[in-house]
Amino acid sequence: MAAHHILLLLAALLPAAATADPDAVQDYCVPDAAGRGRPLELALLPSYPCRSPANLTAADFAFAGVRAAGNFSADTGFAGVSVTPAQFPALHTLGVSFARADLSAAGGVNPPHYHPRATETALVLAGRVYAGFVDSGGRIFAKVLEKGEVMVFPRAMVHFQMNVGDEPATVYGTFNSENPGIVRIPATVFGSGISAGVLERAFGLSPAELRRLEKRFGPPKTKLSEMDD
Repeated sequence: MAAHHILLLLAALLPAAATADPDAVQDYCVPDAAGRGRPLELALLPSYPCRSPANLTAADFAFAGVRAAGNFSADTGFAGVSVTPAQFPALHTLGVSFARADLSAAGGVNPPHYHPRATETALVLAGRVYAGFVDSGGRIFAKVLEKGEVMVFPRAMVHFQMNVGDEPATVYGTFNSENPGIVRIPATVFGSGISAGVLERAFGLSPAELRRLEKRFGPPKTKLSEMDD
């Protein structure tokens, strides 16, 4: 193969490899946090030694934390339970995580958000859910999902879910990363401390309208923008 062809191949493959979770070098690695005195932290997982396989049982590879819904938001009717290696240590080095999302009847919504490090597949376990995502060209792909149907949300694409049925809905999401991350659009835009002048001009908002949105989505506790002095 010509040298320039090899360089082109490397240029195509290396970015994908660099952004994926690292490949496992053993069957599994359940972190040993004994003596640390605190819960597992995602950022520190590489520093934890693996527990000896001889000391593991089936219980270490099972998780019951998504049997029930999380706490519902009064504003959106949404309840979410995210599960990463911090909650379920057996996921460590496996490159996956998952979440349970519950939507209250008559309009419960999981607001627009995206996962910067993972693609998500969403399986509707109960109810009828209007779900979709918007690609980088501004095109929307959305439809009503019935119980048992699955939709995929490509990595870093803004997506959403809304209950359009008469009963509560439950969605089970899986991610191809141990730490998919989440960026919630409303809270990020109106609750992160972006200069009021920027938001008023960008969205055509009056000062009163902006204050209402900032109050709902949680104004920052610490001012970081000099433009708001």
